[in-house]
Amino acid sequence: MKKPKVYRKRYIPDEIVDITGDELIFRNEELLITKWKPIKKRDDISKGISYTFLKEGYKISRFFGPTGEFIYWYCDIIDVKYYKEEDKYILIDLLLDVKIMPDGKVEILDADELSVAIRENIVTKREASMSLSILDKILKMIYSGNFPPEICLQYT
Repeated sequence: MKKPKVYRKRYIPDEIVDITGDELIFRNEELLITKWKPIKKRDDISKGISYTFLKEGYKISRFFGPTGEFIYWYCDIIDVKYYKEEDKYILIDLLLDVKIMPDGKVEILDADELSVAIRENIVTKREASMSLSILDKILKMIYSGNFPPEICLQYT
């Protein structure tokens, strides 16, 4: 399986991080599955596995604590740009995130950042609208009992 270049682009803070070093587990036109360690050392998270749904606009990650125990699900809302000739993905963070605890508690994160990004023209109207639409899709999946997708329970 050929390993693509993968970059995470954030608007707040404005940065692009090369995450190509993450371990590639699976890849097709719709899904990337990677295992990773935190970019910056953390006491609360030792590792994770991410399922990037390339056509759906979100990345669902399983976060594991210091002793390898599952601690929560984390959904990044993203816009994916793929450059075939370079075999390169840019995962653009659209600011809103959803955290789901093992007890089912749901937290919507970074709405304040999206508000700032809209007000200061950091994101386009299309990106803001896309972020809200994908948030709605994720919440409907959670509240209907269809979260996580079955594939996200594989490759532990």
